[in-house]
Amino acid sequence: MATYAFSDVHGHRATLERLLERVSPADDDRIFMLGDMIDRGPDPVGVLRICRELPGATVLMGNHEDLMLTYLEAPEVGMNQVNWEMNGAGTTMDGLSSLPEGERVELLDWVANLPLYAYAFVSGRPYAMVHAGIRPGVPFERAGEKDEAPEAAEDGAYAMGWSDDDLRAMLEAQRPEDLVWIREEFWGQPTGLVGEDGRGPIVIAGHTPTPYLQGMADLPDRLPLDENGLCRMVMVGASAQTGGVADRWDIDCGAAGGAGFGNLLMLRLDDGQETYEPVREGE
Repeated sequence: MATYAFSDVHGHRATLERLLERVSPADDDRIFMLGDMIDRGPDPVGVLRICRELPGATVLMGNHEDLMLTYLEAPEVGMNQVNWEMNGAGTTMDGLSSLPEGERVELLDWVANLPLYAYAFVSGRPYAMVHAGIRPGVPFERAGEKDEAPEAAEDGAYAMGWSDDDLRAMLEAQRPEDLVWIREEFWGQPTGLVGEDGRGPIVIAGHTPTPYLQGMADLPDRLPLDENGLCRMVMVGASAQTGGVADRWDIDCGAAGGAGFGNLLMLRLDDGQETYEPVREGE
């Protein structure tokens, strides 16, 4: 069983289909989709359908899903429509309006009930996954350090002094709006979750296309654009404070920007393998 994460597809159904075909995840693999399935690209409804039906997938709420739901819950509030339209709502509106009412209601009900966070233990490391990030320094109560038990680490419920209860408590303490909207406050400082011994949860997020991190975070030697000018993932935060471990990983590879800039990334957490599929013209 492998564990994958991807994010910020933004309506590029054809690109996502090619990426999934290349990765070819098994039915018992875990897949975490970190939100922003919709808007900007040509087929947001197609992306929603794929993500909803993907075996082993946990799909999170993104800020674009939040914008859509806010508008649909109160369309009479003028700024709700303005805010959504300013963020590329047109293709999503068109796609939803073309659906039979029953399917539209069912799909929107699924989106409205998406979780705001997920977590996983992979190869002895805890990971917290959210759309945008977390606010560092928010207090929460942990169950307390325990002796590392190999059998506990293997069953995926405990690793590096962190239990699933600890991860859940940390994420529940966050404000919902931060989990889907935060940016500079997350990328600009350590999370405080990884200690000097390098132990602790890494936070994986999307929301911010990796080139936009310039000016927000101290970037590593690896640039956010590859040799073809396409976005790629960036890991930030490695320092003496974290035992040299990057505590924040950005996997938004700019699909919203379209062809010539955007990639979709499928990250395999087990070994760090990065599989990219570029967005093509017209899709």
